[in-house]
Amino acid sequence: MRIDRATRKYETWLSRHTGAIKADLELKHTRMAASALLFLRATFYRWMQIWPYLCEELSHAPQVLSVGDLHVENFGTWRDVEGRLIWGINDFDEVYPLPYTLDLVRLASSARLAIAAQHLEIDPEKACDAVLKGYRDGLEAGGRPIVLAEEHRWLREMALGELRDPVLFWQKMDRLRTVRAGIPKGARKALDSLMPEAGIPCRIAHRIAGLGSLGRQRFVALADWGGGRVAREAKALVPSACAWADGRENERRIHYQTMLDHAVRCRDPFVRLRGRWIVRRLAPDCSRIELEFLPRKRDEYKLLQAMGWETANVHLATRNRTPAVIRDLKKRGTSWLRRSSEAMMVATLDDWEAWRENWVVSE
Repeated sequence: MRIDRATRKYETWLSRHTGAIKADLELKHTRMAASALLFLRATFYRWMQIWPYLCEELSHAPQVLSVGDLHVENFGTWRDVEGRLIWGINDFDEVYPLPYTLDLVRLASSARLAIAAQHLEIDPEKACDAVLKGYRDGLEAGGRPIVLAEEHRWLREMALGELRDPVLFWQKMDRLRTVRAGIPKGARKALDSLMPEAGIPCRIAHRIAGLGSLGRQRFVALADWGGGRVAREAKALVPSACAWADGRENERRIHYQTMLDHAVRCRDPFVRLRGRWIVRRLAPDCSRIELEFLPRKRDEYKLLQAMGWETANVHLATRNRTPAVIRDLKKRGTSWLRRSSEAMMVATLDDWEAWRENWVVSE
């Protein structure tokens, strides 16, 4: 199936599950043409179509509750209940039971695309090795959250970049378009449930963010409280694109909360599932981190190793499968991730080129 047809079919399925926003989908299509890494981030549904064919042997590896839409820009920071700054995977929109190998191959493939785009400056094979080492070490240690304090000061300095400055953050929030009508009751109730106290006057705005979820309804409540600004976001959730790729048209289950409850994680107390909405606090230090905004001076091997470790943290949500995963890893050796991530990268580039050609013609 061609990428343009696959996209139309997926978006038809998406619209049956939520109130998809046409203008945001059109923006998504434009961004998909901008770079191969952005294309990868926007098309997890396509990944799930081609993965079983290009990585057939890996698709039979032990299954765990997986991120699915894992990539090098699905990492960020948040504050835990102690107010400590935590670094890790930013969202779990596409969580699904999958072979543990899929998350690793997708993460390594995204690293290869980031290297090609000059967002990372590391040898591609070393990048794969770093991801795999971090993952193995994390599993064997039983996992451990990455707290940005004494033991990870290098990552703290990397995470707190210039564009996470509070002034710039709130200026960006203030530019969001106000929504005056058509806010779903479930979204409004979800936002109200996470405000610091009841009855705070707030402005509801439409937020355009991300790529994989671009097109879904996303609302932000902005208010002044306690001498400062507060923001809460409600994003519509749908079943994982894995269900669509598997032909499970009527799948309704969402695994987001299960992952939050069982992963090795210092949880963000402001991330909660409310019906079909995921609600979270937005703040300068509680957001996803894009590679282009990282400091120029950084240890990219250590960064990718940390990403591998954090992947182990979330795979440990399916703890009863950990011994089988460790055994399977030992059998595979060290080169499988290099080979499979290169194959998936090439397939992604082919799809991207086809999308660009189609998008230019349609424009």
